[in-house]
Order: sequence, then structure tokens, then C-alpha cells
Amino acid sequence: MTNPTRNAPCTCHPAWGSLGGAPRTFAGRTGNLLHVSKDPYALAVDAAAALKNVTGVESFDVALVMGSGWVAAAEAIGTTVAEIAVTDLPGFAPPAVAGHAGRIRAVTTGTGRNALIFLGRTHLYEGLGVEPVVHGVRTALAAGAGTVVLTNAAGGLRPETQRVGDPVLIGDHINLTGANPLTGARFVDLTSVYSPRLRALAKESDPSLAEGVYVAFRGPTYETPAEIRMCRAIGGDLVGMSTALEAIAAREGGAEVLGLSLVTNPGAGLVGEPLNHEEVLEVGRATAARMGVLLADVVGKL
Repeated sequence: MTNPTRNAPCTCHPAWGSLGGAPRTFAGRTGNLLHVSKDPYALAVDAAAALKNVTGVESFDVALVMGSGWVAAAEAIGTTVAEIAVTDLPGFAPPAVAGHAGRIRAVTTGTGRNALIFLGRTHLYEGLGVEPVVHGVRTALAAGAGTVVLTNAAGGLRPETQRVGDPVLIGDHINLTGANPLTGARFVDLTSVYSPRLRALAKESDPSLAEGVYVAFRGPTYETPAEIRMCRAIGGDLVGMSTALEAIAAREGGAEVLGLSLVTNPGAGLVGEPLNHEEVLEVGRATAARMGVLLADVVGKL
């Protein structure tokens, strides 16, 4: 897929451009086997090569990461060419959260694009470190993807305008995880981390889509009411435990990013009800058909 608006890959690391920096050690898991790669970017290149071999797809155009409750929506995106467990590839950890299937699907869309769909993700709160959180995105980029679509389940911080079950475009994020997937002198511009062009395409598909600022916490605990009040005060509209780190990694690699949250509950303290993960998954199941149609239409416009 030719994308004239895609930024050139960052040249501060050998996987994305010219040589730079000393290699670092990263422990990656494949199934129950532990192996060590000198560099997480090289591990992504290895995973991409294995992915191409097992799926028979030489290059992918777009990658989608399906968050909690989004897995069923993947059915509408296209025709499945191949599906594998994430642990069949180097560096991927097995799924640890309900609602994340731990599988990767290669799909041909109705417009002939090759889409790579991650049916779940690794979260920072799983305790594996930052590199496994962004390994899927880096693998997708190494496999050719120039566009990354990140979906998630999120708490809504604006119950006065948001309803449970509403999709919301991510216009920006506030990273409160205390982590960053980049180290060293890699000064990646995040002015437009979530592509204005892709957001405009999404609004063509669904003009009712609102935009918001996503606030990322480490988790795994839900936020306190005081933290929710803070998030509202600093300009947040959505809150969750993913996406921001993946978006940073995607932008480092030169990909365009589209972020989409599904409001699965109001933030803690806004309506007086306790929060639980099953509620998040139930909202995802109830809205899967609508979210699938939206994603398929957006991907078809790329």
C-alpha cells in the first residue's frame, strides 16, 4: 500500500534505518521457551519473518490491535487467510487477560488490502516490562504495515456527553503509565500521534464519532475517584491501561496511527457504581457488530 503521508522511518535504530546505539538485552518468550535477543527491534524483525513464513503473506498494509471486548468485531474486517497463536512467533507472551484471545489473524479485506489483526495485547501491568507491550506493533511494522489501528475498552470521563457503548476517536493521549518504549536520544515528534487524516476517514464512515483525549494508566487497579477527577481536570475524556505506549512505538517506526476507544463504563465515582472487568467484556459483546462494521469501513478507505 502506498501512503504518501507516512513519515519516513526513524533512522536512530538499525531496525528502522541506519546503525545507531549499542544493542541491549531483551528476554522474549516463545511458548514455554525463554530465549534472548540482543535487541528488541531485531526480535521484531525475526517475528515478522516468521509471520510471513507461516501466513504466506509477504507484506501487510495495515495492523489492528483488538482491545478488551473488541475481538468479535474482527470478524467483519475481511476473509481470514491464516490464524496462529501469538506464542508461535518469537518474543510474544501468552495471553493473560480475559477478552484477549492471544491469536494473530492474517486477513484480506474487501478492497484487497492485507490486514494483520492482533486478537488481544500484552499490558504493562502484566509485569513483563515495556518491550513486550509494543512487540506486536514493532512486528507489524517490520512486516510492512504503514498504518496501525489501536482499539481499547475505556472508562468514560464525560458522562454528560458519553454513553456506555459509544465509540470515541482518540485525538491525543496523556501517558501516566510512568513508562516509555523508547530509550536514549530518540526524540520522536508526537504532535499528531493520532493521524488527523485517519480520523477524518473514520468520521466519513461514522459522522457521529466524537473525539477525546485518552489517559493511560499502568493498572491493573481501576482508578480512584480522585484520580478520575484529576484526569478530567487535566483534559482527559477517556481512561484505560493500554494504547499510549503502542502509539509511541508506531510513530517511532513511521506508521500512521488511528486510535479508537469503546466506552464500557463511566469512570470511578462518576455514577456511584463499582467497576469490574466482566462489565467491560459484556459491553464489547453487545456492540461487536457495530464496531466491526465501523472498522471494516475505515480499513476499506485506507
